[in-house]
Amino acid sequence: MPELPEVETVVRDLRPLLSGRRLASVQVSMHNLRRPWVKAWATQLVGRRVEEVRRRGKWIVIALDGSLFLVIHLGMTGQLTVVPGTEPVANHTHLRIDLDDGRAQLRFRDVRRFGSATLFTDAAALERFFEKSGLGPEPFDLEARSWREKLRGTDRALKAVLLDQRVVAGVGNIYADESLFEARLHPGRKASDLSAAEAERLRKAVAKVLKRAIERRGSTIRDYVGGSGLRGGYQEEFRVYRRTGQPCPRCGATIVRERLAGRSTHYCRQCQRR
Repeated sequence: MPELPEVETVVRDLRPLLSGRRLASVQVSMHNLRRPWVKAWATQLVGRRVEEVRRRGKWIVIALDGSLFLVIHLGMTGQLTVVPGTEPVANHTHLRIDLDDGRAQLRFRDVRRFGSATLFTDAAALERFFEKSGLGPEPFDLEARSWREKLRGTDRALKAVLLDQRVVAGVGNIYADESLFEARLHPGRKASDLSAAEAERLRKAVAKVLKRAIERRGSTIRDYVGGSGLRGGYQEEFRVYRRTGQPCPRCGATIVRERLAGRSTHYCRQCQRR
């Protein structure tokens, strides 16, 4: 599933391609995504101008004039790109929006259909949606004291805490593993056992890893591409994720994998001792 760096890359690619453009027509496939598409939304979108493209957690928010917000979640295999209108339509394309004169199209493709496209008709409705989902703060906005209190308040494993979108928004399996390696912390340790120094080390590690991944346009494992169709490059810099049996880049010990928080978890037993 695309995580924060991948979603941020899509947003940064789309921003110059969409900002200021009008939505000329909307075509929707007959197949439902994770959240059903309401037929009236297509009519409401036509003629609207794109004012802003931003990210919240793993959600893409396209703000339109008239206080409308088209909110996209990429799910596991979603791709949101701007392409020439004459480009053949790939299978599993569920949403096509002509821009201006139709020479370019915004297309949402999702093979497994775990993604979604939802229209909110005012800012309050959008805010209520994020509040109801319990979406936590952005990783770059984590206040040190609040972060320590959240860790002290749970006996869950660190890996589970990092995956909890209510604690910190946007982090998934890849960057949880990479951040814990950066912080030299075992993914199975209880969050409440961390010292203040270790909690701060982890807070900074999460931000550092995510920023570097954004610089490299995220990680392309299978389906992910940015908003311009380009692949990510951070997968070439993985230090533990998907490197089971390979030497640790820090100490040379063997990277291991085990199941934690319901997910495959990769770490170095030497650098990340329990």
